[in-house]
Amino acid sequence: MNLETFYEYCLSKKGVSEHFPFDEDTLVFKVGGKMFALSSLSQWEKNEQSANLKCDPDRAQELRAEYDEIQPGFHMSKVHWNTVALNGNLPDKFVKELIDHSYELVFKSLTKKIQNEIIELEN
Repeated sequence: MNLETFYEYCLSKKGVSEHFPFDEDTLVFKVGGKMFALSSLSQWEKNEQSANLKCDPDRAQELRAEYDEIQPGFHMSKVHWNTVALNGNLPDKFVKELIDHSYELVFKSLTKKIQNEIIELEN
């Protein structure tokens, strides 16, 4: 997956905004004010692209056991976040499923009021 595809796919989700809350390098995607994906732009430039994505703890363990490209979240809670190498070894469709899963976990954690506001914005 290239940066443009990653960027456009994350932004295509309902109610998503992009931020640089930590520094000028770390691109963060949020829904309802909560992070669901982040990536270092300088790592993309070095051809060491990856993204941190939220994941159900049990699924996170399974994915890490099955794929070398999926590791415990770098600089994140190792229980709830994975770092996914986007070096082309994982199919884009699968990476999009991981992004979807991360987004859905965060969206479902939002209050019903915020969820409804996001849904209404998109209609």
